[in-house]
Amino acid sequence: MKKIVLAMLLVAAVTAVAQTAAAPAPAAPQQNAAPAAAPAPQKKEIKDPAEYNAYVGAAGQSDPAAQVSGFEAFLTQYPNSVFKEEALELLMVAYQKTGNQPKMLETAQKLLQVNPCNIRALALVTYSKQASATGPSAQQNLAEAGQSAEKGLQCWTTATKPADTPAADWDKLKSQTTGIFNNAAGMSAYAAKDYGKAEQFLRAAVQADPSNLTEVYYLALADLQAGPTENDVEGLFYIARASNLANADGKAKIAQFGKSRYVKYHGSEDGWNDLLTQTATATKPPDNFAITKYVPPTHAQQAADLVKTKKVEEMSFAEWQLVLSEGAPEDVDKVWSVLKGKPLQMAAQVISIDPPSKTEVKGKSVEAPTTLKLAGSSDDIDAKRFDIDLTMTAAIPARQLPKEGAEFQFEGTPVSYVAKPFVMTMNEGALLVKSAPKPTAHRKPAAQ
Repeated sequence: MKKIVLAMLLVAAVTAVAQTAAAPAPAAPQQNAAPAAAPAPQKKEIKDPAEYNAYVGAAGQSDPAAQVSGFEAFLTQYPNSVFKEEALELLMVAYQKTGNQPKMLETAQKLLQVNPCNIRALALVTYSKQASATGPSAQQNLAEAGQSAEKGLQCWTTATKPADTPAADWDKLKSQTTGIFNNAAGMSAYAAKDYGKAEQFLRAAVQADPSNLTEVYYLALADLQAGPTENDVEGLFYIARASNLANADGKAKIAQFGKSRYVKYHGSEDGWNDLLTQTATATKPPDNFAITKYVPPTHAQQAADLVKTKKVEEMSFAEWQLVLSEGAPEDVDKVWSVLKGKPLQMAAQVISIDPPSKTEVKGKSVEAPTTLKLAGSSDDIDAKRFDIDLTMTAAIPARQLPKEGAEFQFEGTPVSYVAKPFVMTMNEGALLVKSAPKPTAHRKPAAQ
């Protein structure tokens, strides 16, 4: 109901011009008029005195209900009148004044059949459809509002001011209706996830009304979701601006969201508070406005930083893997020279186990050493891909043999590795426990 009342008030403001400028009384029929010395611009006129009197009589009614009766009768009796558009427009206004929204919309649709570019009817349909965008038909109504809005903006590109309409009234009509059109077209496009189109219309709406929180906020969201990173800078400006326009909880929530997006883009919160201060008064980004984009380090740079800041013995298996697979040759050498041939104690997840087998050694049948495929990094654990190929010094007794997917604590000696896909080969494998381990909570190695 609140939206309907708001729509009525808005239409009242928009259509006020219609009563004084859009539908002038037609010229009265003249008989035996003297011929003009030179042809004057052709003006619409009603030649039938009865038709003329019916139109003027309806237009002259001060009671909206009487106007409704008068124009309904006029349109029924003279369906092809040259003043049909003007009659429908004034009938639409009369229905608005009586609070009959369904008939007001019905008349607006009839008006658009006569003139698809009737600005007032397009504005009325657009706003009413947008205000009705709730419930099961919300998406359809919003889409129809967007279509009417885009049509209205297109019609304004060719609209010309009637000679008898004051310039101030014409400018007021344009300002009011383009505001309605840009808002509806932008919100409709945003709902359809066409963020590029939403940006176009919402930016125009914000330029016309920089303090409209809804338009500023959704322009920011469209910017931040449109794709190209250059839009992120404008989006961050407007999300900060929206937090300044909002009140109470809304202000805090928008600021929190804006800060998170700022940190994601910039790499830190440095400068966010300055942006909040700037957007408290600035209504649009200055010409030189810029925010430095954070560029994450490459894997090689991460490897170099690890080698500089951490001892090899203190690195996790995943960090060894990063350096050995992505690092520069000098960084690889620094890590591998420490790991190669040195017994390491660690834990990994069992991916697979080679089945026990027998082999002949000096004429005697003995069990071959157990080999295991293990995952030492959390990424490979999640992918169920092995990155350690471990050969034990002997066969693991059946009662101590781990199950696939279990955590396995062992000691092994690195002897070689393949960089991509990464696999470290270890031998001299040994259990770190002498009896079958008790069930424990799964513990993942450190992530990359």
